[in-house]
Amino acid sequence: MPKLGVNIDHVATLRQARRTPSSDLSNPVYPDPVRAAKICKKCGAHSIVMHLREDRRHIQDADLFRVRKAVPIRINLEMSIAPSVVPVALKLVPEQVTLVPERREEKTTEGGLDLLRKPDELERAITKLRKKKIEVSLFIDPDAKQIGAVRGLGAQIVEFHTGDYANQTTAAGHAKELARLEKAVRLAHSLGILTHAGHGLDYDNVRPVARIPGMGELNIGYSIVSRALCTGFEKAVSDMRALVERKS
Repeated sequence: MPKLGVNIDHVATLRQARRTPSSDLSNPVYPDPVRAAKICKKCGAHSIVMHLREDRRHIQDADLFRVRKAVPIRINLEMSIAPSVVPVALKLVPEQVTLVPERREEKTTEGGLDLLRKPDELERAITKLRKKKIEVSLFIDPDAKQIGAVRGLGAQIVEFHTGDYANQTTAAGHAKELARLEKAVRLAHSLGILTHAGHGLDYDNVRPVARIPGMGELNIGYSIVSRALCTGFEKAVSDMRALVERKS
């Protein structure tokens, strides 16, 4: 049964749009990612995911440390290996770092890392992180060549990019991409690599991915924050957790 990691980036996206002061001195600007993280913890989420982008478009450095101090929950820090980001991770020491590709012009992460491109730079960053006892996950496409490169870089976990699955518009397309994910999970497990997945997963498409044998964790954010606008954050997280953990 997979665990649920909740990405709260888009709580910070909404805050950054206005940066409206609050009368609550403990929460000077709202909406507050710390409050969202507390709700996720209350609802039984396994981890909080935050992506510290190089351009700081949503999550800010201070958010990471405020969540770390205020909420006793596992932190999964998504990040590139940019020089302005790696030192923050080494100072924060989250339980997990997930290395992702990043381009300034993209609206969101558009695909997995290419582990065959500049592997030395990746390996240096991974070595620094692991010296701090931080688990390292690599966000990759469900591709055999990419999976084969993971252990050589020193990472223990992969997170499979599910965007190609989520973007399908036909049953045949979904079935094809789901089979690709299942094959990738089997291959990773045969190499001793833990498997997570995320990107584009929502309340309608998450169940087939959650049922893949050996799937360890699903990291989901945008669909939860979007639903929360209508239902409230607590219900949105609880509903997603129920779908992820449902056995049949």
